[in-house]
Amino acid sequence: MIPQHISGLKREDFQAVVQGKETDLYTLVNNNGMEVDITNYGGALVSIMVPDRNGKYANVIQGHDTIQGVVDSPEPFLSTLIGRYGNRICKGRFIMNGKEYSLAINNGPNSLHGGPTGAHARVWEAEQVNESELVLRYTFAYYEEGFPGELKMTVKYSLTDDNELVIDYRGVTNKKTIVNMTNHGYFSLSGIANPTPEATNVILKVNADFYIPIDDTSIPTGEIRKVDGTPFDFRTPKPVGQDIDADDEQIKNGAGYDHCFVLNKREPGELTLAASMTEPVSGRTMEVWTTEPGVQFYSDNWATGYPGQQGATFPRRSALCFEAQHFPDSPNRPYFPSVVLKPGEVYTQKTVYKFGVE
Repeated sequence: MIPQHISGLKREDFQAVVQGKETDLYTLVNNNGMEVDITNYGGALVSIMVPDRNGKYANVIQGHDTIQGVVDSPEPFLSTLIGRYGNRICKGRFIMNGKEYSLAINNGPNSLHGGPTGAHARVWEAEQVNESELVLRYTFAYYEEGFPGELKMTVKYSLTDDNELVIDYRGVTNKKTIVNMTNHGYFSLSGIANPTPEATNVILKVNADFYIPIDDTSIPTGEIRKVDGTPFDFRTPKPVGQDIDADDEQIKNGAGYDHCFVLNKREPGELTLAASMTEPVSGRTMEVWTTEPGVQFYSDNWATGYPGQQGATFPRRSALCFEAQHFPDSPNRPYFPSVVLKPGEVYTQKTVYKFGVE
């Protein structure tokens, strides 16, 4: 059965040869009529079609409607896979086994999201297992973007009949290395439009008693701080916009929210609820579940209104990102949970985005 593209995206618009490899569009469907479209360039999510409280479907993920649009996006990390190290590493340097490694600098003085040609800018091998599962594979070469070790990464996207988009990661290496994969979905629960509405009205709850403060280059200060009494307290649901422009040093350093929350967990690696949210106009809801110790909440503070799929435009703060991951700059913070992967070990991570209505 060939899935119907209720998103309106055309498969042929994603079929090209990039980096000497074929790109394509892959469609996942479930028995409820939900649809997810993914391209194997960067593993980018280009459509997530979910209904509102009246049953009207809309695309709730920001992306592009052609492969060239994805490749040339003004936001290179727009709803893509991120690796081999999500978030920032201070000055692009870390020491392992007494040796200093230097990474590409692509965010002020720091390395961000695996460098300019990380997982987001690579063509992954793709295998559509069935109408609800897609497996992507990529091998990061030894010293690719400066990282040690050859890293073989497999990412499986699954769409369940509980309206869950499940992302499973599995990686192995031949040399000691660091790994911190994530997905940088830009979620617009109101539905993308021209212009896509601000997401500041979304009612958000985050399952975190602590967050990680940053300096003015968005590198962790080293402190783990209580959310209590700060704009970062989402333990009780509140609108994203309520404190987004607060007179607060951390809010200023992030130009809004761009911080890693330390998730409440009984034990490391358990799949727990990280965040839940409701978009009040459409009634659409989303939950984020993850095995990771942290989630980077980014309130899309730097978007410029650039164009996306089918005439949509993406102004500042029109999306919310929940990047499940280990903490930023972990290789330089020995007291943060380790991101080291050794030969013989298997890197695993599971993140679930669950959609609904109320």
